[in-house]
Amino acid sequence: MLREGARLRLDHSPQSLWSVDRVIADLRREHPPYEAVAHALRGFGAYAGEVLVRQLGANWEELDGAHVLRTPDGQLWDPIGEARHTFEADGSLRLLCRDAMGS
Repeated sequence: MLREGARLRLDHSPQSLWSVDRVIADLRREHPPYEAVAHALRGFGAYAGEVLVRQLGANWEELDGAHVLRTPDGQLWDPIGEARHTFEADGSLRLLCRDAMGS
């Protein structure tokens, strides 16, 4: 679904999630059905999760069939679900990362 030449710089930094949120917002403005972008959104959520793995030492876990992250403080985070919420204009991967890093 991403257009050629999108030139995303994904370096696993928290700052790179600004770009991911913008790409998801651009997708939303095109009004595709969720099913058409579900795979890309899952990838963006997994990428955001890997940012938390690298920044905080979080670990992926499977919980009730969903893949979530557990941070060293024991909190659970759902970046894949947050990518969907971001597409629905009710979330932000950048803010999820900020909240996880601040906890």
